[in-house]
Order: sequence, then structure tokens, then C-alpha cells
Amino acid sequence: MYCLQWLIPVLLIPKPLNPALLHNHAMFLVLYLTGFFLERKPCTICSIVFIAAVFLVCYNCVGNCIFWGCPDEACTDSLCSNVGL
Repeated sequence: MYCLQWLIPVLLIPKPLNPALLHNHAMFLVLYLTGFFLERKPCTICSIVFIAAVFLVCYNCVGNCIFWGCPDEACTDSLCSNVGL
């Protein structure tokens, strides 16, 4: 589980506010993760835990997904009130 200390902070990197920079942000994260997986070769358990965490964060569609933004219509009333939208 040592390799998770380099993967979990990736989920905490904030997305840029400028929509024009979202593509650059996503490409940076894809290249970072590709380089990490090729260089460090994390164990299977760490890889599965990280992929599950990314899936859950992106599936919730709260706006914290590291690869893409969620459409506005996916935000329900209860979810939007919790986020402050």
C-alpha cells in the first residue's frame, strides 16, 4: 500500500476555474498517471483501489472529477444544495 501515497493526492488536485485550461489539466493528469504506472509499477491492490476511487468520484458528478466536468442537468436539487450551486 506504499504506492497509494503517490496516487491519492492526485484526487485532491483542484481543477482550474478557467474552462479553457480543463483540457491541459486533464492531459497533465493522464500523462502523470501513465508515467507513474510505467515507472513505479504499483501493486494490483493499489491500482484497483485508486481506479475505484476515481470511478466513485467521477460517478458522483459533484464536480471533482479529475478528467472531465459534469453537465449542469446532472446536478439534482439535493446535490446542488450540498455543493452550494
